[in-house]
Amino acid sequence: MTQLLKAISPIPIAFGGAAVSGEGGGYGFGSIGEGEAISLLQQAFERGLRIFDSAPIYGYGLSEKRIGKAFKQNREEVFLVSKSGVDWHPNKRVNRCNDAAVTQKMLEQSLRDLDSDYIDLYMVHWPDEKVDIRVPMEVLAKAKLEGKIKHIGLCNTNTSDLEKAFEVDRIEVAQSQFHLLYREPQKNLFKFLNDNKMSFMSWGTLDKGVLTKRVDKKREQSKEYDDCDARRSAPWWNQKEILEKVAVLESVWPVIESHGHSGLELAIAHNLSHPECTVALVGARNPGQLEGLFKALENLPSDEIVKEVMREIGEYGA
Repeated sequence: MTQLLKAISPIPIAFGGAAVSGEGGGYGFGSIGEGEAISLLQQAFERGLRIFDSAPIYGYGLSEKRIGKAFKQNREEVFLVSKSGVDWHPNKRVNRCNDAAVTQKMLEQSLRDLDSDYIDLYMVHWPDEKVDIRVPMEVLAKAKLEGKIKHIGLCNTNTSDLEKAFEVDRIEVAQSQFHLLYREPQKNLFKFLNDNKMSFMSWGTLDKGVLTKRVDKKREQSKEYDDCDARRSAPWWNQKEILEKVAVLESVWPVIESHGHSGLELAIAHNLSHPECTVALVGARNPGQLEGLFKALENLPSDEIVKEVMREIGEYGA
């Protein structure tokens, strides 16, 4: 059995739709107008990207809407990914819920916002300790039979939930945080993926700018982020932890730069050096950043250089 995402994309990166959330807020990383976002998405397609990942919480629906508009004329040529389970109250307070009614509601919302009759890969976004994973799985399995979704995936998951989910239907893809400074999936998840011929998408590949030096001590301490950038105030963006990571990387930059590579190239190379990582999710908010991703793919550090960096980092993030 061929892994799903390997068959979909010849390029081992996918476009992270949080980057085009823009002024919508929610989970996003700075301003980008609708025209700019649509143009950028179309440029990504023209450069060869086929997998575009989103979720309702990205811009409170704005990311999905922009992706839908960008590919309205060539819907069959792209592979769209979205998720259920992170919704919000009228006051925009975020809520995690995987009960059947919310899962169904969010799926229908994603179909409307993407302006599509189907979604290629629909995933449960986060575990919900109050709801057994088999509950949303029943909803998604039914939607798959109805043709509303083509494949099912789980995000931020674990082997226990994956085993339960498989009781209902096949899981094709797992998506989890994975990068140079967070390597938790290596412990148990990767073996499960291998055993079950599943694809893996890494989110946080660039650690939201930490691994590319776009987020450094000065920028973080002064909070030089757009008003609609989640890094200004989101509770998961912990300044103490960010500054700790920046300090860890101080010894990495001379090593990687001595070999003629950048942090961006290192971040992508690290993830792709693991055969379990089918595609690395990365974002871009302008054509320059997008082009930088493709240039990085042409100049990735060797596995030996990645290993040299990992020796420098040691156990941090393991």
